[in-house]
Amino acid sequence: MRLAAFLVFFCMSLTACSIQNLAINSIGDVLASGASVFESDNDPMLVAQALPFSLKLIESLLQQQPAHGGLLLAAASGYVSYSYAFVSQEAERLSLDDIDAARIQRLRARNLFLRAHDYAGRALSVEYPEIGVAMEDDFELVLPVIVHHSDRDIELLYWNAAALGLAISVSRNEPRLLARLPEVEAMLARALELDEAWNQGALHEFAINIAGVSNLSQNELERHYDRALELSQGQRASLYVSYALADAVPRQDRAAFTDLMSKALAVNIDAQPELRLANVMAQQRAQWLLANDDEFFLD
Repeated sequence: MRLAAFLVFFCMSLTACSIQNLAINSIGDVLASGASVFESDNDPMLVAQALPFSLKLIESLLQQQPAHGGLLLAAASGYVSYSYAFVSQEAERLSLDDIDAARIQRLRARNLFLRAHDYAGRALSVEYPEIGVAMEDDFELVLPVIVHHSDRDIELLYWNAAALGLAISVSRNEPRLLARLPEVEAMLARALELDEAWNQGALHEFAINIAGVSNLSQNELERHYDRALELSQGQRASLYVSYALADAVPRQDRAAFTDLMSKALAVNIDAQPELRLANVMAQQRAQWLLANDDEFFLD
């Protein structure tokens, strides 16, 4: 009788665990595919307040299911997006008035980007177990393992590269991070090789975003811009802003800068709902940059 009772209890425990795991997986699948809820919003402040709760919920679920690929990718993309949109750009604004506060914000952005990179690396290991910890040490050898079975492969490369690349861009005085720039460039190159048109030119735009640390040639910079413009059909306001900062400011071409910002502000935010939030935020940044353009030009 005792053995029978134990077996019944054991089976019930297994059933409870299975139900719990099924529930977590189901919720995880929903959260992992729920980015469009934020992307189509037109209120950045609302998203800024909601994202931290969503990210901490994802992390709570990952404690129960640490190998859930969708949740890991959602955590990576969520932290990159939050840090880029609401932390590093706040540091950009603070840099004109309060250098110490800007430095604190950049440090926070760096830490969040690195957290995102940890999640992105774990997601990559789930999808490609053979890569494991070899990514950092032998990235040139392991990257060819990644093949384009689906958009997930490009997403894995993109969010890994974006998290690490943006961490480097806000930490230019850290040699340890700067030394990993070739890893970012290799991941971006592999993603471009697999599907350079992915997500309406997002890979080309990312190359422009990190131009300040990657030292792209002028020809390469123009090529990425032209291709991203073609693939996005001019509907990404952020592309104009990124290119203005990567090209017009270093060349001290105020007229080109103003023209690109005007193009960003002219983008119809409702033309593509999946770009609405990004376009609203890019237009807000363009307005701020235009209002403070004297800080970026000597004449």
